[in-house]
Amino acid sequence: MSRIVRLFRIARVCWRHRLDTFLDTDRLHGPLSGLLPSRWLPPPAAPRAERLRKALEDLGPIFIKFGQLLSTRRDLVPEDIANELNALQDQVPPFEPAQSRAIVERVLGRPVTELFGSFEAQPMASASVAQVHAATLHDGRSVVVKVLRPGIERTIRQDLGLLYTLARVIRRFHPDGWRLRPEEVVHDYEQVVLDELDLQREAANTSQLRRNFLDSDLLYVPEVHWDYTRREVFVMERIHGIPVADIARLREAGVDLKELAERGVKIFFTQVFRDSFFHADMHPGNIFVDPGNPLAPRYIGIDCAIMGSLSDFDQYYLARNLLAIFQRRYREVAELHIECGWVPPGTRVQDFESAMRATCEPIFEKPLGEISFGQLLVYLFQTARRFDMEVQPSLVLLQKTLLHIEGLGRQLYPQLDLWATAKPFLEDWFAERYSPKMILEKIQRRAPGWLEQLPQRPELLAGKLEGVLGRSTTASRPAPPPPPVNRSRLWELAIAVGGVLLLNPQAAEGLSRWHPATWIFLALAAHALLSRRHES
Repeated sequence: MSRIVRLFRIARVCWRHRLDTFLDTDRLHGPLSGLLPSRWLPPPAAPRAERLRKALEDLGPIFIKFGQLLSTRRDLVPEDIANELNALQDQVPPFEPAQSRAIVERVLGRPVTELFGSFEAQPMASASVAQVHAATLHDGRSVVVKVLRPGIERTIRQDLGLLYTLARVIRRFHPDGWRLRPEEVVHDYEQVVLDELDLQREAANTSQLRRNFLDSDLLYVPEVHWDYTRREVFVMERIHGIPVADIARLREAGVDLKELAERGVKIFFTQVFRDSFFHADMHPGNIFVDPGNPLAPRYIGIDCAIMGSLSDFDQYYLARNLLAIFQRRYREVAELHIECGWVPPGTRVQDFESAMRATCEPIFEKPLGEISFGQLLVYLFQTARRFDMEVQPSLVLLQKTLLHIEGLGRQLYPQLDLWATAKPFLEDWFAERYSPKMILEKIQRRAPGWLEQLPQRPELLAGKLEGVLGRSTTASRPAPPPPPVNRSRLWELAIAVGGVLLLNPQAAEGLSRWHPATWIFLALAAHALLSRRHES
């Protein structure tokens, strides 16, 4: 029954804000089509994007968060709607302090007076998923206690079901429903919002990000107090800083805004390429500034519920794409997209190259400092979508974060040239990633696994030898000639293992403990391979 009531409320809000104008009425048939206001009312005066934003605000926090997600999907959503939805603010009335206290006591198993030296009943902030209270530990340390909103999971799952229903309606009746892929967007939102319901996951993300920047003067991440942290309660160090959007206070504190903006870019690229673990919700409400050293200001980051990660594969191709784009090597961009599988392998390189050139050249006619790096990435994804580029969730998160970072940076310092900061970082990253030292470190890290598996699988090696030598107990016809043995590969393996042993004495010590029979078997195996090759 509650779901039916909720559905009626949604219908009433949609009617009031005339969201029927988003539908293609020519596709509607039957008596219900006559009930649409567009059939008998004049067109609404307010723009469609404004009406959609107000409708989402009226429907409550879950729909507001969904609108915030839509604002980042500029590859799917028209620009006017994305810009309007970007203004959504998640301001939610707090729940009762007694409920918050009861949840803390139930989850942590002790009265609040035993857990904390003090606990403020009135919340510091309230959002759609949780609210935050100030507290102190018995040793005097200031902390914040984040408490999951009671009953929020049930509400979210109900609203997700309704969102899927609305997505199917949009896909069927919106003029561009097939291109917008609304069900896929709802699915992405479902993964994000359900992850946010686990505060212990957020605490783990916070702890990892803190460890990545523990000795850095760029970013400070508060400490997690694990003894007080569970799925529904999260306690961390309380931080004090200036909100990054409060430009007047930053200027009053003497903060170098140009340096602050450039440091934000460095933090982003460090997270993406050095750590492959980046904060994907870096809107101004989650970022503060420590003005202790105004000429080298340090950021303070909170709310690590949404984090992004790139594989080594995506890191490599993204970095190469970015460098090629800003050097206007469009054919290389097209080849990279095909090579890494972002567009289908049958895509004509010439056609894709031409589309990329048509997208980028008008942008590069502007002075470099006026080019929006994030918007350029959006345009590139939109172009690639015309060639059936599959949506890459990790790249969507990265695109969203980059738009936030660049927007914030230019709010602090309008002349920010993001590319001037990013280009040397990417070039240094490439040089370091493929330096001899880094390659040897990778070999050293992986060597224990290789050496652990090698003596445990003599039967696998025997099977390989049997295949190479052409022996078969089941085939009645002559075996095919064995594949050639690549002597250079054997030498490469020997050199790699030798390098590992020189760099890792523990590995050499482990080899010395192998049974003599293992060495005899390996020597015979190598001799058989080389002899067979010599005979052929």
